[in-house]
Amino acid sequence: MTDTNRALAALFHSMADQLDARRENPHRIRAYRRAAKSILQLNDDIAAIAKREELKEIAGIGKDLAVKIDEFLKTGSIQAYEQLKRPLPPEIAAWTTLPGLTDVAVQHLYFRLGITMLEDLESLVRSHLLRTLPGIVVMEEDLLAAIKILKAEAQVKEKNDALSPLCPTPPPKP
Repeated sequence: MTDTNRALAALFHSMADQLDARRENPHRIRAYRRAAKSILQLNDDIAAIAKREELKEIAGIGKDLAVKIDEFLKTGSIQAYEQLKRPLPPEIAAWTTLPGLTDVAVQHLYFRLGITMLEDLESLVRSHLLRTLPGIVVMEEDLLAAIKILKAEAQVKEKNDALSPLCPTPPPKP
């Protein structure tokens, strides 16, 4: 097994883990894991197989994964992986401090459902739809109270940020 095969298999495993954390399509997750396993079992270097245009002959490699393998071989990375690695914005990551919301749940809300604002999260909780999501067990009243506090803190920070240009900072002491 070559270093290229190991690196590509590790990247596919990582993509599967990222997709799994976001509760993406389980078939897609399995496809990445199956492809990684097949690549690790190869005797030939994946680059040589790609050069012979035989990627689709590898078990678990279809058109989409073949394109990603070619991209990896040409650039050393896969754009889809780079997008998966993109972290949550800090204001969204702060939601993990809310009662009942784990990192996985917050990622699902942000990446899958497109919940990008605290007001959207509050609406989701008030509609009682949050409790229908798998893996989320939360007391809605507790979560709504915590959202109210977080919103109040955000308003205070916003006011302070607006005032800071008006209040000059004293010069440093020599």
